[in-house]
Amino acid sequence: MPRTIKKYANRRLYDTEASRHVTLDGIRQLVAGGEDVAVIDDTSGQDITRSILLQVIAEQEQGGRPILSAEMLKQIIRFYGNPMQELMGGYLERSVQVFMNQQKVLQEQIQQTMGMPPLGSMQNLAQKNMDAWTQLQKSFLDALTPRSESASPGATESSPGKGDDHTKD
Repeated sequence: MPRTIKKYANRRLYDTEASRHVTLDGIRQLVAGGEDVAVIDDTSGQDITRSILLQVIAEQEQGGRPILSAEMLKQIIRFYGNPMQELMGGYLERSVQVFMNQQKVLQEQIQQTMGMPPLGSMQNLAQKNMDAWTQLQKSFLDALTPRSESASPGATESSPGKGDDHTKD
């Protein structure tokens, strides 16, 4: 069950579990620490978690080293209202999850191979990363490819006919 944060009419955020007010940075720290949070508007009872998390991201992007470039943000904005919007959201979510899983695997492998030559392990990890990304992209492209109801399972796209220069030597 997620940790409940209430947002009051005075715009203050209240952590019901810790019985104290929190800031956006406090919410960032909870999330970064692996805590699942739900932010509820106290007046309406509406779940406003996404809105608050977007504020946390915006605050982080303003300082230091941003993750999202202006070009990437423009491309994301262009997907809103696009028929591919829902698919893009799922793709981004899966991509980040694959990245996080690979980061965890890397950390585990580094801990296991502290005494071993790192080059072979890094090559293996790089290959696993490449395989995971390739599979993710294949799944994404498969979801984009329309499936024809009339196509027969064994049919090929084209076959050489009379006059074609596709002869075997």
